[in-house]
Amino acid sequence: MKKVPMTLEGESRLREELNHLKSVVRPRVIADIAEAREHGDLKENAEYHAAREEQGFTEGRIKEIEGKLADSQVIDIKSMPHTGKVIFGATVTLYNVDTEETVTYQIVGDDEADVKQKKISYASPIAKAIIGKHEEDEISINVPSGEVVYEIEKVEYI
Repeated sequence: MKKVPMTLEGESRLREELNHLKSVVRPRVIADIAEAREHGDLKENAEYHAAREEQGFTEGRIKEIEGKLADSQVIDIKSMPHTGKVIFGATVTLYNVDTEETVTYQIVGDDEADVKQKKISYASPIAKAIIGKHEEDEISINVPSGEVVYEIEKVEYI
């Protein structure tokens, strides 16, 4: 199986969620099921069915997180020697040659990607275009509205 890259921060967030699900949510759901059973007839017991449904979602998410963690390759960008090269985990400032605007993104794993937080997936078109490039390199990216030309202004391993 191919390992999926993940930042140290992304791994930490998944482990926190997993711990919360196992130590808080799972015991609460089990207690909810036990309490609903005490109310009698399970066929017409909405609380019982709701608790069982929540249990299914919780167990599914636990399995999903455990699978992601097992298949991940955690990369600590701060421990990498800074070469000015764009790599997974790097924070990159791009200068749009046409609009003269700058934008900064961190290249992260699929599960960590959040454009509002300026985190893009390593599999995104922008990340694919800039990975392996260096500061001051110029790259063009095909986007739905046409072609955009960027200059890589700064690469940080933070």
